[in-house]
Amino acid sequence: MKEKMQWPWPWRRRKVVVVVVLRKLLTCAICVIALMGLLSVRVHVFPSSKVSDLTDPYKLPTVTQQHELNYQKLSAEKKWTQELTPPHLSKEQAPPHLSKAPLSSHKPGSNYTAPDESRGYLLVHTNGGLNQMRAGICDMVAVARIINATLVVPELDKRSFWQDTSNFSDVFDEDHFINALANDVKVIKKLPKDLSSATKVVMHFRSWSGLEYYRDEIASLWEEFQVIRAAKSDSRLANNHLPPDIQKLRCRACYEALRFSPKIEAMGKLLVDRMRAYGPFIALHLRYEKDMLAFSGCTHGLSDVEAEELRTIRENTAYWKIKDINATEQRSRGYCPLTPTEVGIFLTGLGYPSNTPIYIAAGEIYGGDTHMADLRSRYPILMSKEKLASVEELEPFTNHASQMAALDYIVSVESDVFIPSHSGNMARAVEGHRRFLGHRKTISPDRKALVRLFDKIEKGLLMEGRKVSNRISEIHKKLQGSPRRRRGPVSGTKGMDRFRSEEAFYVNPLPDCLCKRVSENVNASTASMR
Repeated sequence: MKEKMQWPWPWRRRKVVVVVVLRKLLTCAICVIALMGLLSVRVHVFPSSKVSDLTDPYKLPTVTQQHELNYQKLSAEKKWTQELTPPHLSKEQAPPHLSKAPLSSHKPGSNYTAPDESRGYLLVHTNGGLNQMRAGICDMVAVARIINATLVVPELDKRSFWQDTSNFSDVFDEDHFINALANDVKVIKKLPKDLSSATKVVMHFRSWSGLEYYRDEIASLWEEFQVIRAAKSDSRLANNHLPPDIQKLRCRACYEALRFSPKIEAMGKLLVDRMRAYGPFIALHLRYEKDMLAFSGCTHGLSDVEAEELRTIRENTAYWKIKDINATEQRSRGYCPLTPTEVGIFLTGLGYPSNTPIYIAAGEIYGGDTHMADLRSRYPILMSKEKLASVEELEPFTNHASQMAALDYIVSVESDVFIPSHSGNMARAVEGHRRFLGHRKTISPDRKALVRLFDKIEKGLLMEGRKVSNRISEIHKKLQGSPRRRRGPVSGTKGMDRFRSEEAFYVNPLPDCLCKRVSENVNASTASMR
């Protein structure tokens, strides 16, 4: 047998080394190819051309961009929970006057039917100021649908603090209101004459009640009465857990049917036009009026004489139940409206320059120029309806608090940025309307947190500057009206306090009255955070 050829040892060693090197080179090549594949996928998913198109959170969008930034895009980019830092006003931003809702998704569902045959008449006596009455009227539209009633055009409150004698048709477009709701609820201007002397049952509907209460308890009254009179209208319908079509009806009533009267709409548009002549502007709901300060018991920055005047007003107003109020404690809890001086610090802290035009949406400021001097020194372009319009132009609305408030409401809804100094009925109503129109910028001051900063500044423990500005901006990063679901009750609350702690329907109509796709995006985003 032939012997096998044996290679010399150095040669065999060299062969092994070559094989090892080749294996390493092959492994590296495979890794490089895999890495390139991954990078190509990343580039495909996140193309660089898209990055530059993302909205700058520090700048208001142009009119064109506003229409393009639909709710689906907002949900994708802002994740429905993120509130962006406040923008500096830009001349490119100019929302259309008295604009309509960008979506039609608050329309009835496919199974929605015409109103059933009326079983009787619902009379409504509203209560409170303009925006409290607005919400109550919209709720009563829904109640009329639930109990199969013919709604008589509601009576406005003439006995409140403002003593306004305005009728429904003085403030709202009555014919439009009736026609706009024709497919939902039958609405008439007056009770038929043959029923004017009929026995009526006067009811104080239970606050925050659901469908069962109205269908079972209230609708059963038709067996005995033809006319039901609602003694009050505010907060009589639950915020949540109502059928989708009832929730959509509330939005149709509030944002489509309940239009202001033609003369108010025309004057409001004129004020918006004149305000826009100064450039993009902030509407500041400066709730520093005599009635607000007297009711809340807030006296910070006032003289002893002024504080005593407010105490006397509160003592003599019978339907204000709380008389003895600790002003210091009230303020520390964040229950007091910001003073004009505090508003100036707040706006400066947010970074708004001194040439920013500001529309003061308010009645007569308590103390007048004395308390407005510091704010005016910071922001000299302070305008109001009284400054934008002549005495003759405002004469038809003067001495009618609801009509004057309606003018402020229109300008506030159409402003580039809306800032309320207190979370009252007007602030909540405007915020909700602006959300409905596309989540327009609404900065809601965290008064409790701000008071601690203001006190340090007042005592000389903190100086205004970058540190204060950064702190104010950080506090309000998520308080600017961007899309989110309506908040439910505060954990641990029970009974009526539970309903009272819920975010009101008209403050945030999301998701009930907005696009179904948007609602799904909200749900998906919420689930992803759990």
